Amino acid sequence: MSIPQSPHPAWGHPYGPFRPAPVNGLAISALVLGGLCFLPGVGLVLGLIAVRQINRRGERGKGLAVAGAALSSVGVALWAVALTLGGASAFWEGFRDAARGEGTAFALSTGQCFDAPGGSLEGETYDVDEVPCEGAHDGEVFAAFDLPDGSFPGDGAITRAADDKCYALRGDYAMDAWALPADADVYYLSPTRESWRVGDREVTCLFGSTDAGGRLTGSLRNDPTTLDADQVAYLKAAGLLDEAVDAEPVEYAEDDLPANRAWAGRMARALTEETGRLRGHTWPAVAERPVAALADDLDAARAQWRRAAEAPDADTFYVHYDKGYDLIDPSGSVTARKALGLTSTPPAYEEGDESEGAEGAEGGDGDGVEGAEPGFEV
Repeated sequence: MSIPQSPHPAWGHPYGPFRPAPVNGLAISALVLGGLCFLPGVGLVLGLIAVRQINRRGERGKGLAVAGAALSSVGVALWAVALTLGGASAFWEGFRDAARGEGTAFALSTGQCFDAPGGSLEGETYDVDEVPCEGAHDGEVFAAFDLPDGSFPGDGAITRAADDKCYALRGDYAMDAWALPADADVYYLSPTRESWRVGDREVTCLFGSTDAGGRLTGSLRNDPTTLDADQVAYLKAAGLLDEAVDAEPVEYAEDDLPANRAWAGRMARALTEETGRLRGHTWPAVAERPVAALADDLDAARAQWRRAAEAPDADTFYVHYDKGYDLIDPSGSVTARKALGLTSTPPAYEEGDESEGAEGAEGGDGDGVEGAEPGFEV
């Protein structure tokens, strides 16, 4: 997958999706036959064969195979009892969950950290191991969402959906982009065609390291569960400008002046709302003056963006565009951040990045990220 070109730095570049190995077909058949108690002897044999194949091929589904063999050995009597007690619905729910990996280490929840086979977040995987976030780990789950039901949409459509949604959800878990390690990027775990057939629709969004053999250490979570009310208020205000920065048109002003003028207007409105929030919140005494000074700087930036929104030509637009970006330089927010106990070292971007993003707009907290790292697929 390629990342759309953006005038602002992205965290990284996508590699191959991390795809879990397929579920062994005989394991599914064994569980179905065992659950239905249809030819229970056949279900038992299929379950035993499936276990051997899974061990040899590195496929998933050992739990299905074992469960199928066990159910087959019970026979028709227990299935009749299950029907009598209304247990059929619960059984099928359990079957669907087992096929998707629910209740196993593979079914990761938000906030959990894990190690991947071989330490790679690329390709296919059949298992992951949950580990404490305090130590070194390969990935950390920050969100999950379900894709719509229907026929398998294709790898490309899933990649686009995961790419868009995972980055949109990232800020809810890691509100302060400055606090993220330089090598941290977004990956995701998504369905394969095989897992889709047994009901898998979930995309799991992850943080991982872009460095070869790199690992993360410590949780990257910074949200209302880990931050105080003043820090949250500040980051929410800063996020308004970040969102505006991320919406910058890909076309240059000389190619599409109306689109760029409209975006400059959005920047001005975001700055108006941000300064309103900064001035409307009651800050700790140590932060009052730094935040007030920051709001004054943002007022000056807003004036430049308003002029850019009214520019009659591209040259005039860029005059105010450059001044507007200078006034939202990240260094402008360092003093306020220190006073609030937030990370005060602006993110470092590689040479060649055209902008340092927003949070210095408020210097805003912008990262201008676009494009997630495809991760594993289920």
